[in-house]
Amino acid sequence: MTSCAPVFDEIRAPAECHCGGCVHEARAARRSGLHGPKGAKAALVATLAGSATLVTGAGTAFAANPAPGEATPQRSAVSSTADTVAATGNAQGKPGPLFGTPTRRASQDMRLTREQIIARAQAWVNAKVPYSMSRYWSDGYRMDCSGFVSQAWGLRDNQWTGSLASYGTRISKGELKPGDMLLFHNSANPVAGSHVVIFGGWANSAKTQYIAYDQTRPHTLKRTTPYAYWNNSSRYVAYRYNNLKSDGGGESGTAFPGAGKFGPGANNNHVTKLGQMLVNRGGGSHYTSGPGPRWSEADRKATQAFQRAQGWTGSNADGIPGKTTWDYLVNGKGKNIGTGGGEGESGTAFPGASHFRPGAVNAHVNALGVQLVKKGFGKHYTQGPGKRWTESDRRNVEAFQRAQGWTGSSADGYPGPETWRRLFA
Repeated sequence: MTSCAPVFDEIRAPAECHCGGCVHEARAARRSGLHGPKGAKAALVATLAGSATLVTGAGTAFAANPAPGEATPQRSAVSSTADTVAATGNAQGKPGPLFGTPTRRASQDMRLTREQIIARAQAWVNAKVPYSMSRYWSDGYRMDCSGFVSQAWGLRDNQWTGSLASYGTRISKGELKPGDMLLFHNSANPVAGSHVVIFGGWANSAKTQYIAYDQTRPHTLKRTTPYAYWNNSSRYVAYRYNNLKSDGGGESGTAFPGAGKFGPGANNNHVTKLGQMLVNRGGGSHYTSGPGPRWSEADRKATQAFQRAQGWTGSNADGIPGKTTWDYLVNGKGKNIGTGGGEGESGTAFPGASHFRPGAVNAHVNALGVQLVKKGFGKHYTQGPGKRWTESDRRNVEAFQRAQGWTGSSADGYPGPETWRRLFA
């Protein structure tokens, strides 16, 4: 353990995408000495000359000299951002076929329900698919943001941010539902900020935060995100998949299946529909995976949060849906789950994830640190806490999150609404 917190260097790449993955790729390219098209071309030629195969991040090898008629990968697994941009003019790659031998090679774009889109997105979250603009996962899709959305939507080809809009219909912010996408394509300079995510449902009633399924560095994440994104927020556009298949979840007229379909031990499609509706009403922060058909504590907590948002108490807010709860959900009645999911009993509202990032300096960081110390999670502080976000803050938050039994991206050391609620309760 060192006696001081590490220094964070902010990396700026004004000519490229500002998301974590693209910044990382640009940095790697600079370190490799590929500072221009000649260097990139030489490296690519050397790679192809020195190897008979191209290996993807999923471990699937593709022949460098495929049989006639066989699709050839556009880039090797070691291609840098410089290679990609020089070859395609954008940082996400051009439209192209699925590569390798995916489990299911689509002959046409799939017809999917919202549930299926979210499940496909969650599969990459579970697998922690690494971010790459030049490699392909075992399902054949490119491991960058546009490849991820192509996979979630079941498209027959890998698309890029400049082509994804043609597979959807533009919608308003108020129409957003799980499975839709939020897209920013910078047509003037595609490599400067272009990005896309899958919308997973609102995280608060004010609709200032939502659950995003996001392919970024270091790997696919499911996280609470400020609307519409961390940067270039005003330039994102919402789209609904054109091949969406109705699943009836949340639609007016869906009959209540009975209380016996919910609770410990339940495993059925009604539980999945309940979870989807709760996510769409602001309950997404309670789920670290799913929603799915097996009843879980996440379902109970999200249901209870919705019931309490209506002002119900006692047996009317026990976390098990009854006929009234179901009616409110399927017909859009009542209040959404609000900041109660991110507000402690003390009334200290979660200020937003953007206040807790490398380089952040504000009073919320200090309040977080003071509360961590009070709760007995301050051992990583060698000085402070203070107003400047440090690695010590992150490690203490991570320790608190792990004490809740959370793992993976739910224990990354960055506070979200539920971390904040528990910390200040």
